[in-house]
Amino acid sequence: MYYFIVNKISGNGKGLKVWKKTEKLLQEKQINYQVRFTNRPKHAAEIAKELSSEKCYAVVAVGGDGTIHDVANGLINSNIPLGVIPAGSGNDFARALDIPKDYKKALKRILMGKQRKIDIGRIGNEYFITVMGIGFDGKVAEINNGSKYKNWLNFIRLGNLSYGLSFLHVLLKYRPVSIQLMVDGEKLVFCNVWLIAIANISNYGGGIKICPNACYNDGLFDICIVHGMNKWELLRTFPKAFKGKHILHPGVTMITGKQVEVISELPVIVQGDGEILTKTPMSVTIQRGGLLII
Repeated sequence: MYYFIVNKISGNGKGLKVWKKTEKLLQEKQINYQVRFTNRPKHAAEIAKELSSEKCYAVVAVGGDGTIHDVANGLINSNIPLGVIPAGSGNDFARALDIPKDYKKALKRILMGKQRKIDIGRIGNEYFITVMGIGFDGKVAEINNGSKYKNWLNFIRLGNLSYGLSFLHVLLKYRPVSIQLMVDGEKLVFCNVWLIAIANISNYGGGIKICPNACYNDGLFDICIVHGMNKWELLRTFPKAFKGKHILHPGVTMITGKQVEVISELPVIVQGDGEILTKTPMSVTIQRGGLLII
């Protein structure tokens, strides 16, 4: 049995369209499956948690990174693998793990049954699997998730641009803050910090290579601190991040670690997998091989 959790509205309706095509293929192949549809925030996590005690080959998320985030949180500490059929605007998790965008190829990969373990980040009782963003980045996620232009851009298949528009929106008013980090017990202090990205994979925001050397199974976070720039320098540096070239700027510091504590002079927003999680102060720890992927 394969269980599918479908977010019908992900990617401005792309989730439902992709599911209808996937279901037709499952029926043609006579695959034994059941489907559940989400109808509220965090519903995918509730469904996945419920299914985590079932006997099945996999629980498959049909949606974007937010849907995958929720399903993953429901499957943590179970032996059931997570499958993914991408149907969002950014699809950063699928990109990082070389999961095909095409639903036919993605389903074929799932049915092949090859499994692997990936690392996850833990913050309190919640987990993230891609990138955690703190400060400016968290505010961008908050604005982006509530924007009307994200749905419009998804509709015309330019969903990746929504992060860039939200970036510009936030840039007008955001003020950087001083931040203290404790990385594996070592204290680091940075002034005028725009953002901190704590990454399990290299990319986020629809393909921005914020931590180009991040690896999802090395037991380490890659951490990017953007600091000491004025907003015009940040604006000039931002496009370079799509190719990971921003790390050459003297105002970008790259480090690695297993446990990170963040304290800021004022509370700032923290997002993980594009979902708002909390505000600083906060602490995050990597859990090596914490999630099974098919």
